[in-house]
Amino acid sequence: MSSEPESRKALRNARRILIKAGTSVVANDDGSPSLTRLGAICEQIAEIHRRGIEVIMVSSGATGMGKRLMRKHGRMNMTMAQVASLGDNLNLMGDENPDKRDRSLSGEVLNHKFFDQVVNSNERPHTLHDSKKTYDSACAAAGQFEMMNLYNALFSQMETSAAQVLLTEGDFRNEEHLNNLHYSIERLLSVGIIPIINENDAVSANRGYTQGDLFSDNDSMAALCARSFECDLLILLTDVDGVFDRPPSESGAKLLPFYSQTQSVGIGEKSKHGRGGMDSKIAAAQSAVEPGSPCRACVVLSGADLNAIRSVTSKDYDPKIGTKGTLFATSGSELEKQALKEMEISQSASTESVSDVARQMATAARDQARKLQTLPHSDRKSILYAVADALEAEKDTLLAANKIDL
Repeated sequence: MSSEPESRKALRNARRILIKAGTSVVANDDGSPSLTRLGAICEQIAEIHRRGIEVIMVSSGATGMGKRLMRKHGRMNMTMAQVASLGDNLNLMGDENPDKRDRSLSGEVLNHKFFDQVVNSNERPHTLHDSKKTYDSACAAAGQFEMMNLYNALFSQMETSAAQVLLTEGDFRNEEHLNNLHYSIERLLSVGIIPIINENDAVSANRGYTQGDLFSDNDSMAALCARSFECDLLILLTDVDGVFDRPPSESGAKLLPFYSQTQSVGIGEKSKHGRGGMDSKIAAAQSAVEPGSPCRACVVLSGADLNAIRSVTSKDYDPKIGTKGTLFATSGSELEKQALKEMEISQSASTESVSDVARQMATAARDQARKLQTLPHSDRKSILYAVADALEAEKDTLLAANKIDL
């Protein structure tokens, strides 16, 4: 696109931005941090920060980093005899699923008391489901320190400082806690420090909240923070390019530049590491820009794109980067009206483009039919038989194509 839509140009005036990086963006499949993506995110945030724009970050990924650390220290605390007896099954050390360990390793091989100490099962009786939640909480506590060390190392290279803020759903219900939280965030921003927010899983036990709770994952927490801390814009970084009209893995899936309140889309599977999914991100985006919220826009886009944040927040539009992601806007706002207008123009242009192609094909078919009529009867007969033979030979291909069209 050579020119930027007016609805996207308006986002470049935002003065306070909240950026949420999901687990699928922060971490690789094995739970290790993705230095490429994290480096690009920190670099882009530093660019925004240097322009005097206030930035708040919500980051996932601590649990994945903590699991690697827990496994590492679990192995280090084993005796040499235990290491030798476990052999190839050493990779299961510290696994949060006791049943999985019991199935994979014999009772004679495992020192069950040792594994009980790893997951604290003697200290807190619980079901297997609760055991996993509690284990994840311990992993999150272990991973927070590693994650913040990494952010500190990356931001310090760009002469930018960050601070950690851990919170729970209860902090938004307690007036005194909420006032303290507001003061802390405002004070940090006023001196140019970037708050990095995450849920305090060591306290909340990563339990997954019910419908009546304030947030159920970091997507909805980011939306709540965007509203509570009066952000102009929320950016949700995920593992796909934005919201599609159907799961992006399906053939023919189209990226939606704007998501209207009446939109209906097909939702694919969520990423293997995070608690949320695209359904969660759509709900969070709509919650962030609900009427009455100071947050007027949200953009969902891919954190794997190393120019994702820059495409939305840089001072000037770069045609080489283009317009990315899916925009959400407050219902009834001028921004929504402008985005809807642009969507109608785009759909009209697309329809006209298809009509022009169809008209050209029809004209070409008519011209060739006239040429066919000027040929001798024997030539026309041979040509028509050849066409019929070709149709018979490609019958399966044609029927399959027609089925896709239908």
